Amino acid sequence: MDKLKILLPKGRIYENVAAMFAEAGISIYLPDRTYRPIVNQDDLEAKVMKPQNIGKLLELGAHDIGFTGIDWIRETGADVVEVMDLGFDKVRIVAAVPSEIDDATLRSKRMIVATEYVNNAEVWLKKEKLNYLIVRTYGATEVFPPDDADMIIDNTATGRTLQENGLRIIDTIMESSTRMFASKEAMANPQKSKKIQELKMLFEAALAARNRVMLEMNVSKARFSDLVSGIPAMKSPTVAPLYGDDGYAIKIVVKKSEVPLLMPKLKALGATDILEYELRKVMP
Repeated sequence: MDKLKILLPKGRIYENVAAMFAEAGISIYLPDRTYRPIVNQDDLEAKVMKPQNIGKLLELGAHDIGFTGIDWIRETGADVVEVMDLGFDKVRIVAAVPSEIDDATLRSKRMIVATEYVNNAEVWLKKEKLNYLIVRTYGATEVFPPDDADMIIDNTATGRTLQENGLRIIDTIMESSTRMFASKEAMANPQKSKKIQELKMLFEAALAARNRVMLEMNVSKARFSDLVSGIPAMKSPTVAPLYGDDGYAIKIVVKKSEVPLLMPKLKALGATDILEYELRKVMP
């Protein structure tokens, strides 16, 4: 089988994608001043590219899968297949103006709009029937107003940077997150499609494990029914008899957020010797 060729995103979202691969059991090492990471799987080959370029490079067919935000896929109009939403690096693409520009001013003058998202911006500006001129930026879009632009269209996670630069959000154009995409050629190839689905399964298991832990505890026979009826589990708890037939050992997988309230409850229901374990993968 040919190697599955992977495009990894350069910049801030690279670490999150590399961490997900590591949690799935696939190590990716990126030496300094290179764009070709070393992968510990013989059937995988990786290259690091700017997120903005990944969609179109997949469409052209030289690579099989890539990781980038849905915002850049829509911006470039890339014809690719979305495999899964990884759910991290969540941002909003917003339109923002200096605080002194009110709604009346917004619609009464020609707005100079600074943005990296030229195509997404064009669609929104036309929909809003605004008079505008777009200036393409290459980063640090928020510093353009008020001297060099009347409006920006940019991504934001919290809105804090915009606020610190004296800007107010007037609309959210779209929401985005890092996702896994595949070329149509790769998905049409039975061997590559199988490998892509296997990776998806591993990633889903690794991501599911991030917010879950395993709790293990002992309980006497007398308290067994009370405990089992009062605890959550993904399906049903794992139960094994203790040595000497003195009771049972129970294992359950729960959300991390449930643990602070669950621990006292378990104790009250008769659980003893409670242990908490981190999980690497969870396959429901």
